[in-house]
Amino acid sequence: MAPTGLVSPFKAASRILVYVGFTVVLLPVQAVAVLFRLPLQKRLPLWYHRHCCRIMGLRVERRGQQSPVHPTLYVSNHVSYFDIEVLGSLIAGSFVAKREVANWPLFGWLAKLQRSVFIERRGKQAANDRDEMSARLEAGDDLILFAEGTSGDGNRVLPFKSALFSAAQTRPSGKPLAVQPVAIAYTRLDDTPMGRYLRPYFAWYGDMDLAGHIWQALGFGRVTVEVEFHPLVTMDEFASRKALCNHCQAQVSDAVAAALAGRPRPLPAPAGGPAAAPQPVPMSG
Repeated sequence: MAPTGLVSPFKAASRILVYVGFTVVLLPVQAVAVLFRLPLQKRLPLWYHRHCCRIMGLRVERRGQQSPVHPTLYVSNHVSYFDIEVLGSLIAGSFVAKREVANWPLFGWLAKLQRSVFIERRGKQAANDRDEMSARLEAGDDLILFAEGTSGDGNRVLPFKSALFSAAQTRPSGKPLAVQPVAIAYTRLDDTPMGRYLRPYFAWYGDMDLAGHIWQALGFGRVTVEVEFHPLVTMDEFASRKALCNHCQAQVSDAVAAALAGRPRPLPAPAGGPAAAPQPVPMSG
């Protein structure tokens, strides 16, 4: 049970109602954009997720320089279903999701309308799924991969799975694919450091009931989520897929640990200027 007084049933109900209404209005618009392959099919989800963050009380702070290259394979840790809204508000790309998600009510439809790639982690189908990821990257689409293969409790980063990095070997137009590690951390509740005790109320993992968890999480106040983009790398810089996997995990793990401890870290300076300070994401689209 959540701490008494921190969860508001009224806030949870109002957020859910606004979210559902907002989503239902935009579903047919995105469906038409995807059906006719309009440029809007990539732009609308970015705008949609930014407004969903606002509706859900998520304040996104971005650090580092996001990849200017297309395609890019973004490699992130995974904490919660909220990660979809948070990363979707920053990256005009498609998610790589486990195949079961395609059959979830509402969330499965949303995933399909964002042109997600659904994969099996094991078996003969896994090879075909890797080919689909490569084909999408070769077509110029950015993909977002949760490299742990599951979600954790938000207090640490689980080991990355090197098998999921097979798509990093793709060479669009004969050039090495850009890979960008991304760290996501849930750090503050109403501007107060969240701590190990509260963070699992926003993380979704194990055998938690989804509906009950959503109701409880949306009843809290405003949550600050820090997202850090790390320098781009390519497969050509590493001796093996495992080495690339280990590099990305180390980058993400160090950033998450620093964010949860409240320790600001220096970031590499962009060309021609100083390192970027944390920036809240504009929610006006």
